[in-house]
Amino acid sequence: MPTQPGAHPATADENAPAPACSVVIAAHDEGRWPLLERAVRSALEQDGVAVQLVVAIDNNRALLDRARAELAGATVVLNEGQRGASTTRNAGAAAATGEYLAFLDDDAAATDATWLRRLLQPLVSDPAVCGVGGGVLPDWHTGRPPWFPMEFGWVVGASYTGMPESAAPVRNVWSENMAVRSADFRAVGGFDEGFGKVGEASRPEDTELCMRVQAAAGGHWLYAPDALVVHAVPAERSTVSFFLRRCWMEGIGKAGLARIAGEQESLTAERAYTTRVLPAGMLRGAAEAVRGDLWGLARSALIVAGTVVAGSGFVVERRRIGRRSTRRPALAAR
Repeated sequence: MPTQPGAHPATADENAPAPACSVVIAAHDEGRWPLLERAVRSALEQDGVAVQLVVAIDNNRALLDRARAELAGATVVLNEGQRGASTTRNAGAAAATGEYLAFLDDDAAATDATWLRRLLQPLVSDPAVCGVGGGVLPDWHTGRPPWFPMEFGWVVGASYTGMPESAAPVRNVWSENMAVRSADFRAVGGFDEGFGKVGEASRPEDTELCMRVQAAAGGHWLYAPDALVVHAVPAERSTVSFFLRRCWMEGIGKAGLARIAGEQESLTAERAYTTRVLPAGMLRGAAEAVRGDLWGLARSALIVAGTVVAGSGFVVERRRIGRRSTRRPALAAR
């Protein structure tokens, strides 16, 4: 899920008044309850921000009842409509009252009490910033596999090698750690409920939202790597089979995005990623192998495999849906 870097933003005003922010956490699986509790606790512990916490439950009455009974301090709402992350986040946003709206995944958590303040600071201080996304650290439950190339950190929902190391404008951020002005979010109708993550299907609804918000509100999205969260990576997501499956789904999702937004608008960052970041990663792995880390060859091989599989998914899906663009007027202005 590459983002596209740009120039350094304006410096934020550290003396700005405490903003009012609604943090929306979407959840669907009671089996992830300990992670949801961790996410909720981390959101409620934030300093310097007036937080309204909204937990949105995706079509799960048992989870709804438990959340309402046990998650003190949270407004808990139910998505009874179409299943999926987009619809559930929109249901949570509908209950939000803050001037700013932040999204945090149920299997993610802020690393400390400054997360939300750091995430909101550029929005509060710079009208040219239309939204912000923070850095994501992988929380490997069984340790990072030695074959895993961090150029593909997005496979496990984490920041990856090649992303900006300091605050910089980007094309898109990720909804697991995102903030936007509530008015701008509502003005574009929120997440596209016909496009996004449902079960194993993974389509980049956050990228699509970012492009619409930027086209409507102007300005740019900002990546703020110091606004950190951790994202759970359970054992079943630490396998080669998951890696390749996720790459395949990424290719399918990007074909869908290209159909909606047009390839020029939607794939600029991916071109830079595949022509600069991935070749550098392959060379790095080979150099590490020469220095004695033979897993470097495996990492290089997985970079090649992941690229081929993602590209194949893109081609197969584009052929399936046809090459005709259904670009939205809002995106044509970008």
